Order: sequence, then structure tokens, then C-alpha cells
Amino acid sequence: MSSDNKITISAMVEGGKASGGPPIGPALGPTGANIFEIVTAINEATQAFAGLKVPVEITVDQETKQFEIKVGVPPASALILKEIGVAKGSGEPNTNIVGDITLDQLKGVAKGKANDLSALTMKTAVMIVSGTCVSMGITIEGKSAKEFQKEVREGVWDEQLDEPLREA
Repeated sequence: MSSDNKITISAMVEGGKASGGPPIGPALGPTGANIFEIVTAINEATQAFAGLKVPVEITVDQETKQFEIKVGVPPASALILKEIGVAKGSGEPNTNIVGDITLDQLKGVAKGKANDLSALTMKTAVMIVSGTCVSMGITIEGKSAKEFQKEVREGVWDEQLDEPLREA
């Protein structure tokens, strides 16, 4: 695709449920691209994130009508909620706990977000993701997220966190 005739649209869509309506349809209409084809491609690419909001970027060449889709990863908060089966985080995270996440679930979220995090190790990634739990009213292994983070810093969880963050 030549870069001078490209238009890029960014949107948040529910995994597997993008449609020709807002925000995608009206944004793509002026490009003349086949909206049905693009929406179908987005839905196929985001199927694994069903029930979650997913960032997508659609680039259309206005001359050839060819398109490319880049699918991002849902926010850590959405991945955490999906893991524990809760609809939303707590409005009062210090007093109202909405759920508990296991270390294995937390590591799964960290792996899912690996490319978006500045972390190089599982331990650092888990620290970042566990910070999200603090503001959501979610405990980790039955402990407050801050207590869990303190234990991670002290090395209590080193053995369980000694694994690669990314696949080699």
C-alpha cells in the first residue's frame, strides 16, 4: 500500500462483535472500502476476546480499497475481570473486594499483556498487573494486592515467578 492514500481508523470493539454501525461504519464509509469485509475480518481476529473491549486499528488504501487490521490486547483490567468472572471492579477498592485472582491467573494476564508492558521478567510483569488489582478491589491469593506486592519484593514468590514472560 502506498502511504499517501492511506487512512487509519482506531476504535474499541467488543471481541467478535464488531458491526457496520458506529464507530467503524461511519468512519470507513468515506474510504469506499467494503465495510462488510472489514467487519468480518475484525470479528475473526478478535473472536478470542469475546466479551471484552479490544483496540483495533484499520488502515485503508483509498485507491485500491485494500485494508490491514491490527488488533491490540484488551486492557489489563478487562483481562483480570474475565479471569475472575466478575463484570466490573469495585468503586470502593479499599473497602469493597469484588474477587480474588490466583497467581497462575495473574501470570496468564501478564503473559497476555507482555508486549504492552515495559517488564522483561515475569516478576516485574506480575508487579505491574497486580497494581491494577489494587485499584479494582481484587485480592491476590487471598491477600490485598499491596500485601502481595510487598511479598513479591521480599522474594516470597520468587520460585513461582521464575519463568519466562515471553515465549522464546
